[in-house]
Amino acid sequence: QVQLVESGGGLVQAGGSLRLSCVASERTTGTWTVGWFRQAPGKERGSVAAISWGGLSTYYADSVKGRFTISRDASTVYLQMNSLKPEDTAVYYCAAGLRGPSGRYNDYDYWGQGTQVTVSS
Repeated sequence: QVQLVESGGGLVQAGGSLRLSCVASERTTGTWTVGWFRQAPGKERGSVAAISWGGLSTYYADSVKGRFTISRDASTVYLQMNSLKPEDTAVYYCAAGLRGPSGRYNDYDYWGQGTQVTVSS
């Protein structure tokens, strides 16, 4: 069983930045595709970004392109979020799977507990 732990969430003003981190209980982040999803109150969980195991292939949802950047090193996957907007407010989850980077929920097998991101206007 792989356990994923997110960190880095918090409260930030619109236009600000945050960096989220996702660490796995074992070194699966080096061999698995890792994705970020988010869920706002009353809304379905939606995709944000994903990165392949080698870091050479990425996926971004249209709503975050140009503002968010996903990256990884040997043990951690990061989500750098710039120019944050109030509509980015949500609980952010990281997930791991064996398929290529995508925004499809079912492509991911393991999920973290989430970290809250709140963007004030």
